[in-house]
Amino acid sequence: MNQELIDALSALAIHVQAWLAASGAVFARIGPFFALLPAFGERVVPARMRLVAALSMTAVVAPAVVARVPAPTPEPIPVALFLASETLVGLTLAIGLRLMVMVLQIAGTMAAQATSLSQAFGGAGVDPQPAISQILVMAGFAALVAAGFPERLATLLVLSYDLFPAGDWPAPAALAEWGAARVSHAFSLAFSLAAPFVIGAGLYNLALGAINKAMPQLMVAFVGAPALTFGGLALLLITAPLMIGLWLGVVGDMLADPIGTGAP
Repeated sequence: MNQELIDALSALAIHVQAWLAASGAVFARIGPFFALLPAFGERVVPARMRLVAALSMTAVVAPAVVARVPAPTPEPIPVALFLASETLVGLTLAIGLRLMVMVLQIAGTMAAQATSLSQAFGGAGVDPQPAISQILVMAGFAALVAAGFPERLATLLVLSYDLFPAGDWPAPAALAEWGAARVSHAFSLAFSLAAPFVIGAGLYNLALGAINKAMPQLMVAFVGAPALTFGGLALLLITAPLMIGLWLGVVGDMLADPIGTGAP
């Protein structure tokens, strides 16, 4: 009886050891992913909280993908290559989502430059940026988390093992093509979000130029600058919900199809 119990405990210990090793391999992808992840990977979030979030996500994702993780080998070089490939996949997925945060930052900076608000309230966050950028980023984070971002992340990580099998290196040429496409898409989306501010400021400045030409004695700078600032704030009040809604839809599409055009 004692021998049977010892054999059962030995088999259980071997099974638990194999499961923990596979979970560690899953964490090798999730850990770097959470290091750059929007909302959870911000520098204002303590490192311990990020580690706890990554471990919690590993506990959620590992049971679904542990069967697709190859058994570890005792040789150090294959283990190092495996961990490096998993780290690269995690960073690639996180960079794609991080670009979506930069979309709001770029759009807010363009809007602030167009409405003369780029220097008035800068430095509101960890990275010095205009107040409009900070408002859009914080609103985007709040909307993203309220829309079920953690659940979508778990689905994305499980899907990533179909797109990037554990231990396989992404093709460098496809990875470069994917990165260029994502950066181009981020800049075009940022300009689209900031287009109302850029177009409105351009038309307003043209009108001020015409007024100044017609009445050179009028100090249009003293009259036009406050009106431009007020108009920019009013336009932000109107367009911010639409901008966040459009941005949230794009992020949702990316979570559903992380590789998009140009699979790594």
